[in-house]
Amino acid sequence: MDKINCNVESCSHNNSRICYANRVNVGGRSAKNPCDTCCGSFLDKKHYSNLTNNTNSDGSCDCLVCDAINCHYNDNKLCTANSISVSGGNANIYTETNCDTFKLK
Repeated sequence: MDKINCNVESCSHNNSRICYANRVNVGGRSAKNPCDTCCGSFLDKKHYSNLTNNTNSDGSCDCLVCDAINCHYNDNKLCTANSISVSGGNANIYTETNCDTFKLK
């Protein structure tokens, strides 16, 4: 995966709209559309402001685990998309985020 584009400005892993978490967990086991998904790795910047470079590698997050089993890009809980987009603006909790790349099988 090239990168995780993130417009969740309130997430501590967001650095210039790119995710810098160690690993991203997309939730939404029974999702049928993007609004049924969420980024389980979201951490509110108000409480975790120093985690923007929280990767074990030299750069952005490159590990994406996906529980959205109905997604076209889900292959045994790993995402096969070249990149994904996560939305949520100024979310306060992870359930206010979405994987906009979700595509129903």
